Amino acid sequence: MTSVVSRSPFMAQRLKAAVHYTVGHLCEEVASDKEMQFSKQTIAAISEVTFQQCENFARDLEMFARHAKRSTINTEDVKLLARRSNSLLKYITEKNEDIAQFNLERKAKKKKKLEDENKNSVEPAEAGVVESEN
Repeated sequence: MTSVVSRSPFMAQRLKAAVHYTVGHLCEEVASDKEMQFSKQTIAAISEVTFQQCENFARDLEMFARHAKRSTINTEDVKLLARRSNSLLKYITEKNEDIAQFNLERKAKKKKKLEDENKNSVEPAEAGVVESEN
């Protein structure tokens, strides 16, 4: 598992630009709410630290998955990454449970729909058998 940044300098520049753009907009929102200003250097510093932290997170997630002998990062890896922040871990756990519950409900609906369709397709055939017996 090699990172996108190490494989493609062009992609790294695009990602950095996207982070800088997003940080700039967030700083504008905060500045308008709090009636303050952010210098370009401050925005650039926040962007750089944010990008570096995202790289660290990506490396850690890759290592957690690799340690578990998997090639895919899953929610348990993300929870492990967030373990130092109780509020973040709680939020991720709640969202994971919400998604799992939604998936179970969707699966149950799909199963019920298939059962109803099978039941409806079997009933007319049985009715035809009953009529032919009379």
